Amino acid sequence: MEAAQAAGRTRNTYLSAQFRRIAQRRGNKRAAVAVGHTILVIAYYLLKRKTTYEDLGPLYFEEKQRETAIQNSIKRLERFGYKVTLEARTPA
Repeated sequence: MEAAQAAGRTRNTYLSAQFRRIAQRRGNKRAAVAVGHTILVIAYYLLKRKTTYEDLGPLYFEEKQRETAIQNSIKRLERFGYKVTLEARTPA
């Protein structure tokens, strides 16, 4: 719990982003438990795979949500009978 709360207070990390997301909806105590669980899972896989930890970054959840929203929008338009192709917009 102490490690999870400390991770929640850090800046620009995957664990702090997870803590903030969960704390908004469920409160600080539940967020600390969830982050503690995540730390345990990370530790398990680090030991199992004998590798080092690589942080996913604070924007991981936002990027994941963005990609999910894009895919859901495409599927919805295709259900309405449209053919969808996406092009990246170039900055002006």
